[in-house]
Amino acid sequence: MADVEVAFQGNLCRCTGYRPILEGYKTLTSDGMGIPNGHNGTNGATQVNGQGGCCGKMANGCCKQIDTTIEDTELFEPSEFKPYDPTQEPIFPSELQLNEEYDNASIAFIGKRLTWYRPITLPDLLELKATYPNAKLVVGNTEIGVEVKFKNLHYPVIIQPNKVPELITIQDEEKGIRFGAAVTLSEIDDYLTAKVKTEPVHKTRIFSAIVEMLRWFAGKQIRNAAAIGGNIITGSPISDMNPVLMAANVQLLLISKDGDTRVVPMDHTFFTGYRRNVLKPDEVLQSILIPYTNEDEYFWGFKQAKRRDDDIAITNAGMHVTFEPGTNKIQNISLAFGGMAPVTVLARKTADYLIGKHWDEGLPEEASKFLMDDLPLDPGAPGGMIQFRRSLTLSFFFKFYIIVTNELSKRLSKVNALPNSYTSTTKLYHRDIPKSAQLFQIVPEGQPDFDLVGKPIMHMSGLKQATGEAIYVDDMPKFENELYLSLVLSSKAHAKILNIDTSEAFKIEGVLDFLCGKDIPDENRFVGGIIRDEEVFALEKVTCVGQIIGAIVAENQAIAQRASKLVKIQYEDIQPILVTFEDAIKHDSYYEGWTREIKNGDVDTGFIDADHIIEGEMYLGGQEHFYLETQACIALPKNEDGEMELFCSTQNPTEIQLLTAHVLGIQQNKLVIRVKRMGGGFGGKETSAMRLAGPVAFAAQRLGRPVRCMLDRDEDMALTGTRHPFFNKYKVGFKKDGTITALQSRIFNNAGNSLDLSCAVLERSVFHSDNSYNIPNIDVFGRCCKTNIASNTAFRGFGGPQGMMFVENVFDTIANYLDMDSMKLREMHMYKEGDKTHYGQTLDYCTLTRCWDECKSSANYEKKKAEVEVFNSTNRFKKRGLCIIPTKFGIAFTVLFLNQAGALVLVYRDGSVLISHGGAEMGQGLHTKMIQVASKTLKISADKIHISETSTDKVPNTSPTAASAGSDLNGMAVLNACLIICERIEPYREKFPDAKWEEIVVKAYFDRVCLSAAGYYRTPEIGFNFATKSGIPFNYFSYGAACSVVEIDCLSGDHEVKSTDIVMDVGESLNPAIDIGQIEGGFMQGYGLYTLEELKFSPTGFLLTKGPGMYKLPGFGDIPLDFNVALLRGAPNKKAVYSSKAIGEPPLFLASSVFFAIKDAIRAARAENGITGQFHLDSPATAERIRIGCSDNITAKFPMPPAGSYRPWAVNA
Repeated sequence: MADVEVAFQGNLCRCTGYRPILEGYKTLTSDGMGIPNGHNGTNGATQVNGQGGCCGKMANGCCKQIDTTIEDTELFEPSEFKPYDPTQEPIFPSELQLNEEYDNASIAFIGKRLTWYRPITLPDLLELKATYPNAKLVVGNTEIGVEVKFKNLHYPVIIQPNKVPELITIQDEEKGIRFGAAVTLSEIDDYLTAKVKTEPVHKTRIFSAIVEMLRWFAGKQIRNAAAIGGNIITGSPISDMNPVLMAANVQLLLISKDGDTRVVPMDHTFFTGYRRNVLKPDEVLQSILIPYTNEDEYFWGFKQAKRRDDDIAITNAGMHVTFEPGTNKIQNISLAFGGMAPVTVLARKTADYLIGKHWDEGLPEEASKFLMDDLPLDPGAPGGMIQFRRSLTLSFFFKFYIIVTNELSKRLSKVNALPNSYTSTTKLYHRDIPKSAQLFQIVPEGQPDFDLVGKPIMHMSGLKQATGEAIYVDDMPKFENELYLSLVLSSKAHAKILNIDTSEAFKIEGVLDFLCGKDIPDENRFVGGIIRDEEVFALEKVTCVGQIIGAIVAENQAIAQRASKLVKIQYEDIQPILVTFEDAIKHDSYYEGWTREIKNGDVDTGFIDADHIIEGEMYLGGQEHFYLETQACIALPKNEDGEMELFCSTQNPTEIQLLTAHVLGIQQNKLVIRVKRMGGGFGGKETSAMRLAGPVAFAAQRLGRPVRCMLDRDEDMALTGTRHPFFNKYKVGFKKDGTITALQSRIFNNAGNSLDLSCAVLERSVFHSDNSYNIPNIDVFGRCCKTNIASNTAFRGFGGPQGMMFVENVFDTIANYLDMDSMKLREMHMYKEGDKTHYGQTLDYCTLTRCWDECKSSANYEKKKAEVEVFNSTNRFKKRGLCIIPTKFGIAFTVLFLNQAGALVLVYRDGSVLISHGGAEMGQGLHTKMIQVASKTLKISADKIHISETSTDKVPNTSPTAASAGSDLNGMAVLNACLIICERIEPYREKFPDAKWEEIVVKAYFDRVCLSAAGYYRTPEIGFNFATKSGIPFNYFSYGAACSVVEIDCLSGDHEVKSTDIVMDVGESLNPAIDIGQIEGGFMQGYGLYTLEELKFSPTGFLLTKGPGMYKLPGFGDIPLDFNVALLRGAPNKKAVYSSKAIGEPPLFLASSVFFAIKDAIRAARAENGITGQFHLDSPATAERIRIGCSDNITAKFPMPPAGSYRPWAVNA
């Protein structure tokens, strides 16, 4: 499994929560032979992975002590796998293999804009470099490829030297090991790992540090391609390797055509500026000599990033100290740092001071004074995080001090080892194999085979998606005469458009047209989610970076994208540029008429009755959807009657149909929107898909040819918006025992440059501002801020996670103020059956306390709390925290008219059934559940039922697949359609009881019985009026609870989730496998929201965190080490199809248990440092916020200057 986890580094998944992927691959490993699985109960089944047998810790006790009737509920049976046959290993097809002469020959590819050389001898390489001194040498293309793709750089000559023997050899020498500059990082890793195993420890200390650093260097795929020489010459100031190599004082062999060779040390003189070095234009780096160490040398590398796996460094370091033989007197010391300047730097003043000093307890404080001088950072320096980065430099040195002191104590009697409580912060990180358990209710004995409801069946498209056979929009074959569209986006946040110059673009052969706002009639130019306030193409001014100004249409993608970058826009800036909440509030910039407020009780009296009153605030950042399939659309004009088909990746086909028809000036009945499936949506394809569909459809109509576009990731992130950032100001009154008497909450969301769905998002945050608590006197008021960033939009949870987060922050604050267990405070206020919410809805069949109690029990809350306290008392620089959080999520669209759905069920003469419904499949298993509903209702096998796509010509006027209502609404519509058919064929079933389904269908057909039916459903008895503050907004509520334990590193800000236990009420699950997947996936997406994913903007509105290089999602290494999910048993829901409950959004908020566990751990660290009382922690709880929150003598050395006294590099929107 260790090999599997390494292979997965850098691979991302936004849907699954990673756990099932790891466990799926585990079956193919030696660790996974005979996976232990336990089952328990006639009412339940437990799947336990990663440990021997049932864990015995779930809510109903040990499965071995329960009288059981075993039923197989696994998705696979490992014993049925075919035996391993080495002859069946995948091989490269022999018919595609080429003659070896191409591998051994010098090759050149000459194109119109680029010439690519691959020499095979050193003289040839040097000749090429002399002829083309500005040519780039490329081995893995991991840097140049990025520059060409995203920075629009062009290199006319590229040389690939990976066949030159001198550059790919590895040699053992007396002083060390010499690596050719084109040796890959993986090859270095393998070679040095072998050396570490065979050579004495003292001799390989530099090697060990390099191997450890390479563990966290990008992903395995990158390390297999990237070369050590490229890493050095690229000269990135945040290179993982360069600080280690510089501290090691490696020797670089340079060579040129004239035969001149020179050896230069990789020291402070090597880098001459940002990505510049001492190499002459015709010189080539031939090799690198990495030295051995001796017994008196110690070496270590450090790196801090946003995420452990495959992430660029925030700050890193290499540290190397040599002592006079047999003493603790420093003979030489090198401290190299990355991320602290435009180049990798040596702390030379510090080194000069320390040489000759003894390694004793006063050293860290003495060194810190010089390190601060060696490593200054301007408050507005690129990269931001100034206090964090500077603190890390001293934290790294302190860790190095601990490591070296303990090593010296083993050799020198006069050096005392540091306390054991110090050492945990310096141990190398090795992640254990994750463990998990899933508890769910099995179907009753005797349930027919055709009835799949309640069974954990596999996703109907699972195999196709795993093998890559599933078709997404851009996988569709090209149509005849198809064109490609590339958008031209604004580079200004707020400016007038003075001129658009397309002359350079049209010089490129294959460019056909440029579209802009002037081409669309005024009455058709505007679209939008709630109000039509967005231009298809900005005409006179732009109001955010990334706004669409125009589009190039060309013969293919490469031409279109190249030409679009040549379109020149002349602007005139408009002030002010509003990015942050502070900007919007200062300039009173809101969407007027879209405020929302709910009051309940008497807040003023509540404050009078309070013993204590606290006022505070909290910021909760936005979140990029990062669906794996970006926005994509193909428009296919019929060239007759204005008809057109759009193949679109959207959650909202009807809205796309409505708005696109408006842009085209045609009726909806002439436009068909077809959705086969999406590669993720999460709300980001509800209204944002229109921003691409409009231009693509307009281009197709204008040119009369098919047009395609799929956004690149950076384009998608620039123009589609994100989850809304929220800001909260609160005032809370409470009694001495913790009883809350009044809560006043002021909520702001950053809507961006158009309203989109921001008001509806705000509504849900106001509705969910109570989370799970009965607060007698409450006043919640919300506003949408109008700013100059891309319009923010729907995202899983739709404002609910923000509203719930703010009230949980209030509870955490009160508990800390009263020195009270937050668990008990939450229990005091938790809703019970029959209670009313602050908007007046009565809670019927409220399972909240059941979820809470079972979660406490299954998580062993009290035991874990005691273990956390013991750990914290025995570890000085690592702390653990614990928190249990409930959730109550309302199910329904808060906009009443959307709570409806349709379905069309067609039965063919051969007995096969085709279903169309209004929901869109985006990986969540909606189609699978609809087939389960139909199979049960029609009483036929699922293999007779098929769902092809979602299309507006089959089911009209559909609601978006959102608000967790996809299964509820469409499931009832499918059920109703199936019941109509069942009613029609029931006489034949009664007359021919032994007849097969196919025979029944034929008999009905010949009797002219209609075998198709349209089903329809609308949610009854709901609807809320904000004007009168009356009505019932939600059909029902989904409940759950989660308990998490985390461990933080107080010196670096790193954290790890040690365990998470979840109990979720999903009613009677339609499909436990899919529902558990939704819970785990939602939890990990919420984990990203609350701890990791951070959007950064420049003060001028430019999104700095575009693409996976700068924006970090949770990875495989971030899932809880012990991850247990239980579905609450015996909790039927009479208000949804077959007693099920919605599951898409409710679990996401449970990840806030990790946030508040982190806060609990930070509180323990502060207490150790003698700091008590309240402290502020915004979300996400990044490594930066954790480290600064731990507040110690290191962070105190770097106070931030007052706001307004400098221009920050980045701001939070």
